[in-house]
Amino acid sequence: MNQRVVITGMGAVTPIGIGVDTFKDSLMSGASGAGPITHFDASEYSVQFAAEVKDFNPADYLDKREAKKMDRFTQFAAAAAYETFENAGFKEGELDPDEFGVILGCGIGGLTTLEDQHTNLLNRGPRRVSPFLIPMMISNLAAGQVAILMNAKGPNMTIVTACASATNAIGEAFKMIQRGAAKAILTGGTEASITPISIAGFASMKALSTRNDSPGTASRPFDSQRDGFVMGEGAGLIMLESYEHAKKRGATILAEMVGYGTHTDAYHITAPDPEGKGASTAMQKAIEDAGVTPEAIGYINAHGTSTDYNDRLETMAIKNVFGDHAPNLNISSTKSMTGHLLGAAGGIEAIACVLALQEQKIPPTINYESPDEACDLNYTPNKAQSATFQYTLSNSLGFGGHNACILIKSYT
Repeated sequence: MNQRVVITGMGAVTPIGIGVDTFKDSLMSGASGAGPITHFDASEYSVQFAAEVKDFNPADYLDKREAKKMDRFTQFAAAAAYETFENAGFKEGELDPDEFGVILGCGIGGLTTLEDQHTNLLNRGPRRVSPFLIPMMISNLAAGQVAILMNAKGPNMTIVTACASATNAIGEAFKMIQRGAAKAILTGGTEASITPISIAGFASMKALSTRNDSPGTASRPFDSQRDGFVMGEGAGLIMLESYEHAKKRGATILAEMVGYGTHTDAYHITAPDPEGKGASTAMQKAIEDAGVTPEAIGYINAHGTSTDYNDRLETMAIKNVFGDHAPNLNISSTKSMTGHLLGAAGGIEAIACVLALQEQKIPPTINYESPDEACDLNYTPNKAQSATFQYTLSNSLGFGGHNACILIKSYT
């Protein structure tokens, strides 16, 4: 018999606030995290802005010497992990390390470290490359470092499926607990890719917005004037536990994980399936896995990147799945506020779904000014809306044709 799986803790490091409470306030008030890039001099770039995490000091969470051995993406994961663990309210001896896992999503990994050390190689020679280059750069080290910090000796892995990474990580962690392979898993995603080569590469693809004169209005999912996504960074982690384990220790249960679906387009390296079949199938699988009907879903946190292809085809996919119920759905893209956190996006968006359930409020899609005839659903324009609902669905769609979807319900 499958175990019930519940969410008992959350941790957020985001462009609109560090800590879940700050993130919630910014999310519901429609704050934008976008602004001029400060991580490097972007004055000669066609894109000069991003959604950076502000006022992050790794020394607030980590020993300074240890922090220096971690890339920024790992530092983010560590900070979010500490908040999640504290939020989950574990007492000493309540969690068997062998039954406690860490499964994270990360799309790119330690790009800052790689760029810095490559510069060292070119300018100072091979002997000046740091011995910590590899363990700082490789994308699995966030999960590895968090496991060390948390003494988590159970399942440990990193899922790399581009922008679907965190959602796939959460879904796989859910299934692992459901079948009894662990009692608790810290899961979600982390990313820190606001770097010179990353911005240059995505800009060269024409994937990024170029509204340098108005960064706060640049991310505008489903708006007819959208011109690309805004790069973000950060981490979003949640604690998944078996229901029995959480109840036995008297944990505060925040929500219940009930469905997971994943499907691949097998169509193109960057463009989505033009008929939206991959995204449609992932949603259908999550709904079937949860044992509910499409009409039960009250809110969808859309992938909603603010790119032309994604927004049109995600709208089509939602219509494919929900049919006549589609116009009744509450939908929003929180990327309008946070920017696109790539492999970490699904982590903070899962937290947004839990917060929406707790508040019974739909976070807005900000900067929605000019309706697009091809995106004609209720995308919660500009202001949060109160609603009554029990089930939320979160979509993540990644380069390579990866589609992932999780379904979360109110705990009752």
